[in-house]
Amino acid sequence: MLEMKNVTKTFGAFKALDDLTLTVPKGAVYGLVGPNGAGKSTVIRHLTGVYRPDSGEITMEGLPIYENPRVKAVTGYIPDDVFFFPSATLEDMGKFYQGLYPTFDRNLFRQLYDIFQLPGKSPIRRFSKGMQKQAAFQLSLCIRPEVLILDEPVDGLDPVMRRQVMSLILSDVAERGTTVLVSSHNLRELEDVCDHVGILNHGKMLLERSLADMQGATHKLQIVGEVPLGLEILHESASGRMKTLIVRGKPAQIEARAAAAKPVYFDLLPLSLEEIFIYELGGVDYAVKDILI
Repeated sequence: MLEMKNVTKTFGAFKALDDLTLTVPKGAVYGLVGPNGAGKSTVIRHLTGVYRPDSGEITMEGLPIYENPRVKAVTGYIPDDVFFFPSATLEDMGKFYQGLYPTFDRNLFRQLYDIFQLPGKSPIRRFSKGMQKQAAFQLSLCIRPEVLILDEPVDGLDPVMRRQVMSLILSDVAERGTTVLVSSHNLRELEDVCDHVGILNHGKMLLERSLADMQGATHKLQIVGEVPLGLEILHESASGRMKTLIVRGKPAQIEARAAAAKPVYFDLLPLSLEEIFIYELGGVDYAVKDILI
């Protein structure tokens, strides 16, 4: 389990994290989402032990992360902008990782050549961005990490390779119970792989739940007739006679209140993760705004 408890981090007068609490269950695939500047990169740098918090606790399985070689030895990390030594080949980096990580699996490293089809003896600086990201996955998966932290992991990969990479990660989760935290703006892909989601805004955790609970708590109500009373409405729009309401609550209660209003028609629909993200943040100054020209 990864935990951040009441973590605050400031840079001068700017408060990047504000009493943040985050919990990633062991063996979960956790999606960390939020608008630009919400603090996602700062969270990741704390979880990888790069930053020391001003206050609060950050632990993995109860062990402090900052300056703890035992924790870092079982943590894999792929940043948005991957880095390799300027003249290094993939084989060179494999030897480097093998010297750093006691659990590095050389046999798996060889096997992954068949999947990624990367040249082992060419300088990585000559690789395309997508190829460099694949090289980072080939190296990180061979650590056999207990925790894998990914920042925009599939950026630069083609659709086939995106699916291949996520399949490898999910296989690792299923077989070894690897804990995965993914930060991405591609909410459609996160929805396919995550079982827990945290929505971050202004350095605070706005909402943190399992994806099933999150999708079960917010719904889209389309109705022709009067707006039902007693609903917690996050957003309302209309197209002709049809009103669309984004409503928080249990499906049975929403349907009962809608039926009580005796509408001509109504239907209750699930929301995608992207819609939940937009409407939850819409209540805190992040709504999509119209521009008058």
